[in-house]
Amino acid sequence: MPEGPAPAPVIQRLRVRYAKRGRLRFTSHRDISRAVERAVRRAGLPVAISAGFTPHPKISYAGAAATGVASEAEYLEIGLTETRDPARVRADLDAALPAGLDVLDVVPAAVGTALADRLAASEWQVRLEGVEADVVDKAVRSFLAAHEIEVERLTKKGRRRFDVRAAVSALELDRRAMTDAAAPCAILRMVVRHTNPAVRPDDVLAGLRHVADLAPPSPPLVTRLAQGPLIAETGGLADPLDPDRQDSDRDTSDRQAALGAAGAQVIGQEFLRPGGAVDAGVVSARP
Repeated sequence: MPEGPAPAPVIQRLRVRYAKRGRLRFTSHRDISRAVERAVRRAGLPVAISAGFTPHPKISYAGAAATGVASEAEYLEIGLTETRDPARVRADLDAALPAGLDVLDVVPAAVGTALADRLAASEWQVRLEGVEADVVDKAVRSFLAAHEIEVERLTKKGRRRFDVRAAVSALELDRRAMTDAAAPCAILRMVVRHTNPAVRPDDVLAGLRHVADLAPPSPPLVTRLAQGPLIAETGGLADPLDPDRQDSDRDTSDRQAALGAAGAQVIGQEFLRPGGAVDAGVVSARP
C-alpha cells in the first residue's frame, strides 16, 4: 500500500441524472467520464478519492448508453467528502459541463441502496427516415405477434444468437412525435428490459427486418427517453430516483421534528424557576 494519510471518507453520495444530446451522442463513454471529472473539479466539488497506487475520483456510472445514441436518462453517482446542497451541485455541475451534457436532477442517495438494481428497463425512441408509417406499423404487428425472434450479433465472445422478442415489453408507432416532427418519418417507441446479453434498439430493428423485411434506407436516430423499474400494470417505467427523494424527505421531516422537540424542551425549561418550581405568572397567562 502507498504511504501517507488515508483519503478522506465519503460523507455524502449524490445521484445525478444527465442528458447526452446533439453531437455529444457520438462521444465515447471514456470521454464523457473525463468531461465529468473535469467538470467536478471546475465546480469545486469535494469529490472523494479512492485509495491505492492509482487513486481516482469516486464517480460511478449505471446503465450508460452506447456511443452514437442520444439519451435523456443517463445516471452517475458521486461520493463527496463534505455535505453539499443537491440543487447547488446540479447548477454548478451543469454550468461546468460542455453543452450537450446537461444535468437534469441531483438527489442524495439513500443509504444501503444500489442505483443499478433499479434500472430494469429502458424506454427508447427510434426515428426512421424514408419509411412509410403504415409499413412500420405492419412490421410492429408482426413482431408483437411472434413468440420468439432470434437475431445474431457480434459480441466480445464472438457471434451470438439470442431472442429479442422476450425482452420487448412495449413497441408501437409514436404518432404524437411523428405529428411534431419537422420532416416526414416513422418514429417507434419501445420499452426493452435489461437482459443478458443486452438487447439494444438496433437488435429490435434487426428483429423487425427478420419478421417483416423492414429495412430503412438510412441509419436510425436513437434516443433513450427513460430507464428505471418496469411497472407491470402499465408497461411504463418508474423514476429510479424516487426512492432517494422519499428517503431524503423522511430525513428532513425527522430533523424538523427533532428540532421542534428540542425547541419545546428549551421553552419548557425557561418556564421553570430554579429548583423546578413552575412560574405562576406564566401559567396564569394561559387562557
